[in-house]
Amino acid sequence: MSYKNRPQADPFTDLLFNALLGFTFLFLVAIMFMNPEAKTGIIDPKAEYIITTNWADNSPDDIDTWVEDPDGAVIWFRNPDAGLLHLDRDDRGMVNDTIMINGKEVSNPLNQEVVTLRGVVTGEYVVNVHYYATETGKPVDVNIRLVKVNPVLKVIYYGTVTLEKKGDEKTAVRFKIGRDGDISDVNFLPKHIVTLGESY
Repeated sequence: MSYKNRPQADPFTDLLFNALLGFTFLFLVAIMFMNPEAKTGIIDPKAEYIITTNWADNSPDDIDTWVEDPDGAVIWFRNPDAGLLHLDRDDRGMVNDTIMINGKEVSNPLNQEVVTLRGVVTGEYVVNVHYYATETGKPVDVNIRLVKVNPVLKVIYYGTVTLEKKGDEKTAVRFKIGRDGDISDVNFLPKHIVTLGESY
């Protein structure tokens, strides 16, 4: 068949095909934006600062963490929330330290309490540890760690205090948070904040 005898393309069909091609392309682009590629390794932190206290694994002794905020509010096991301060984990030594794994009850040897500060609130904070209950009757070494989470994880303070006997209270660390979120004036000036028996 010669070129002259070929049927001519319909301009409307060409226009319709190009429009369909354009809509298909736009549809694919829209799907890519609706389902963005997952970003691995990015953690959405729920805290600005984390305070952890821990003592010997498998110890039956009960150590408590008390934290006072700049407004004088105190968190402890009977008052686990005050403003942006939260006692996320209250550890009671070996009491209730069992977890279920594959249907079997397993003992968790870790003794650790965790306090989070979920925002930047300026002022001074006092962190005390209290020897609440004992089964060993022996002194307990308590490790305290203060961490600033954002923009990168940074250990501000790590230290150890020794609680000699049941009822002992010691100031583990005091610090100030400035308007920029930075921590300053880390010190250990004793301050009594444990008030068992009083209601909050």
